[in-house]
Amino acid sequence: MILTAIAVLGFSGLPVCLFSSRSLAGQRIATLLMFLGGVIGLCGIAVSLNDVLPVALCVSWFLPWGQFAITIDAISVMFLMPVFVVPMLGSIYGLKYWKQSEHPENGRRLVFFYGLLAGSMALVVVAHDAVLFLIAWEIMALAAYFAATAEDDNPEVCRAGWVYLIATHVGTLCLIAMFALWRHATSSFALNPVHTIPAEIAGTIFVLSLIGFGFKAGIMPLHIWLPGAHANAPSHVSAVMSGVMLKMGVYGIVRITALLDVSAVWWGCAVLILGAVTGIAGIAFAISQNDIKRILAYSSIENIGIIMIGLGLALLGRALNQPIWIILGLGGSLLHIWNHSLFKSLLFFNAGAVIHASRTRDIDQMGGLAKLMPRTMILFVIGAVAICALPPLNGFAGEWLIYSGLFHTLGIGGGTGFPVAGIAAVALAMIGAMAVACFVKMLGTVFLGTARCKSAEHPHCPHDPSAGMMWPMAVLAFGCVCIGFFPMIAGKMLDDAVRVWAGLPEQTTSITTVAPLGWITKMSIAFILLAGIIAFALKRLVKTRVVSEAGTWDCGYTQPSSRVQYTGSSFGQTLVSLFGFILWPKIHWPRVRGFFPKTANFKNIIPDTVLDRLIMPLFNVAGRYLPSLRVLQQGQTHFYVLYILIIVIVLLICGTIGVK
Repeated sequence: MILTAIAVLGFSGLPVCLFSSRSLAGQRIATLLMFLGGVIGLCGIAVSLNDVLPVALCVSWFLPWGQFAITIDAISVMFLMPVFVVPMLGSIYGLKYWKQSEHPENGRRLVFFYGLLAGSMALVVVAHDAVLFLIAWEIMALAAYFAATAEDDNPEVCRAGWVYLIATHVGTLCLIAMFALWRHATSSFALNPVHTIPAEIAGTIFVLSLIGFGFKAGIMPLHIWLPGAHANAPSHVSAVMSGVMLKMGVYGIVRITALLDVSAVWWGCAVLILGAVTGIAGIAFAISQNDIKRILAYSSIENIGIIMIGLGLALLGRALNQPIWIILGLGGSLLHIWNHSLFKSLLFFNAGAVIHASRTRDIDQMGGLAKLMPRTMILFVIGAVAICALPPLNGFAGEWLIYSGLFHTLGIGGGTGFPVAGIAAVALAMIGAMAVACFVKMLGTVFLGTARCKSAEHPHCPHDPSAGMMWPMAVLAFGCVCIGFFPMIAGKMLDDAVRVWAGLPEQTTSITTVAPLGWITKMSIAFILLAGIIAFALKRLVKTRVVSEAGTWDCGYTQPSSRVQYTGSSFGQTLVSLFGFILWPKIHWPRVRGFFPKTANFKNIIPDTVLDRLIMPLFNVAGRYLPSLRVLQQGQTHFYVLYILIIVIVLLICGTIGVK
């Protein structure tokens, strides 16, 4: 059934090619096929959960290497769930958000590659052969490129697309080297657990996987493609890229570490450090942004950092033979993968609705949308509370498991400890606090106060989107609430995935035993009851008093305007200054001269430290000086023969020196 779902998803965009560029019929058929593929896939997952052994298929094919081999085990199931849910909802959302009749120049292209992206991601997760994996990986990379650059008439979109394409193929080169080394060590392209790989080779494979998959996951400093691609892609494509495609990088690391029986302490320490740096730097960059989609993009990097902290804890537990660390670390990481796919997709859908209403991505040009888009604001609040890991929503449950595992490394209760790992709990707490600040900034700037520009005051623009866009957001919000209140529903799937990854026996302690998730349900219900009581009391209190309406606090001005409000930039300025050593902000101070100075402007620009401060200047220097080497490219045969002769002489000299 899952193979059928992959085929339906992958080819769902074909019907749109049979209709005119302005026809909605093809897009509707494609959406129906996406929905059908997602449902078939979810049914296939339900069937596979009842199988004791992994579902496997292996057949020969036309290529001289490898085989068409797929396997569906507990790890695959954890990653397949978001693949079948988010693109399906995104396709429904896209019917209203990106109507083909309004985008005849790129509508068919977007629909076709959107379906291909979903199908290729599912194939990546079930591939059990290195060659098949790389083929699916490349299809996924190219499909994401063509979907994200649908508006390729925009130079900014083209630039972001090229950065993504280069970054993803640098990662792919590392993966090719990794699988070549795997083939050398195991004499096979089959992705089966191996117990005979020497520790040195296993360590090299691990490092190559961390780099190759790290590019796709957005681990810092390999994240360079992510903010631009997510910001410039259509919002439902951004939701799939952030909510699902980033997890393909995490899946690769999880799968490779599951195949390698060898595990060293430095593996876990390296991943913990990368996770902490990625999380803190990601949310620091998010706070400094004004583009609503770039904020969410950097926030995705932060959440990848949280996932990597959990995976690092699990690797450390495997190296030190601590099953509880493995259960809590990997269990929390996998649960957070589910959670992030829900609330980040919800927030990107929400951002698309806001952009449609305000006609801008700059949050400093928004404001006052709560009155005009109340349902959108409620859904944003649900997503924001979830992503900040606040109870009673789903983000809290996943991070609480990781916190519990990190506290166990302190040796509390007389157990074996590794206190250095406990520092990651401090990083996790810092990430959580900064995430709250980031989304308070977004909520206040976008939805509260009064409109900051005329486009936000236009009577026909700002309004809640149609049902076709609201329902996918509502389904994702419902998922956030369900997992937040009842996290134990994922308990068995988490247990199975952890056992497969670590090779633990069936009788190993369950995650619901190590970390009783039932109390989260009780606490959530108590929290909601308390909030209801407070709301009821406030409502009764308001009825007994005369309430007058007034504008935003006017700072003492008799005729205040929207300019007296805090902007997103001013709200985050303190934290931007605090993390200036990471952000390297460009500050342009105004020059005020004379008794009657002219209008002055203040600018605070936060470029990406790695891409804009390091990589692009290097490429600019190379572009300036490398053209001078074109003199060697004369286009004449005798020059090329001379070059070959010189190289042969140099190699002979080097070989002679080596023999001596």
